[in-house]
Amino acid sequence: MSQTLTPTQLEPSLSPDTAIKSKMENPSNELGDFLQETFALTKRLFIQLQRRPSSLIAGIIQPFMWLVLFSALFYNAPNGLFGEQINYAKFLAPGIIVFTAFSGALNAGLPIMFDREFGFLNRLLVAPLASRYSIVAASTLYIITLSLIQAAVIVAASAVLGAGWPSLAATGAMTLVVFLIVLGVTALSLGLAFALPGHIELLAVIFVTNLPLLFASTALAPLEFMAKWLQIVASLNPLTYAIEPIRYLYLNAEWGLGSTVLQTPWAAINFAGVLLILLAFDGLILLTIQPLLRRRFA
Repeated sequence: MSQTLTPTQLEPSLSPDTAIKSKMENPSNELGDFLQETFALTKRLFIQLQRRPSSLIAGIIQPFMWLVLFSALFYNAPNGLFGEQINYAKFLAPGIIVFTAFSGALNAGLPIMFDREFGFLNRLLVAPLASRYSIVAASTLYIITLSLIQAAVIVAASAVLGAGWPSLAATGAMTLVVFLIVLGVTALSLGLAFALPGHIELLAVIFVTNLPLLFASTALAPLEFMAKWLQIVASLNPLTYAIEPIRYLYLNAEWGLGSTVLQTPWAAINFAGVLLILLAFDGLILLTIQPLLRRRFA
């Protein structure tokens, strides 16, 4: 008995290459597809967080403990040690905010690495994605959300400890700075997840780089307190370029893009300058990981 085929059944299914070609011929749909992919991947990460909320709880408790313990450690420091009418809580809060965001972003590659080891990433990479940067975008949105929650807790705790509250405009500028540092470090972590052979190696890189980058920045002490060689290292550390503008916002009610926020051994850098440096850092990392995003894994 003959079977009548519908027009839909007569149409050949699109291969991944044909689908990609079709998307290239219709660039108007590419942005919508990219946003849809990013939303789906971001939703997946938040579902995982909902099932394992302990990671968020620990991410809130740890920076809070750092802030309280370091503030107590330097409680009896001489007046004016960090500047006129500046207590250590006000000096420390920007460093804890940035370091917390940095630590979360540095760990962003771990879910991708586990997806890779369990085979899910390979299925994702062979799909006709509008752009594999949707993986980076989803991880960035996820990490920036967690970082903002953690930052809100740190700001509130530091206000109780005497650091005061930043203004609404300063809060917006702080959010921009945190976003820029999270974007670059998240992309770097994802690149490592694609490049390294397994999660043990990725964890080793995280453990080796995490605390040294903290101490080689201005999170815990100003540049002038450091040895000359460490001043140079700290002036090359991206964390310093995120910490100092936020610290300036904490310490100065009036600010602008032309305000000098960082004095390095070779030049004074204003607010606009640090934003450009962070943007250049993000661009460099995104370009560097582009070949890695094309990889497929056996």
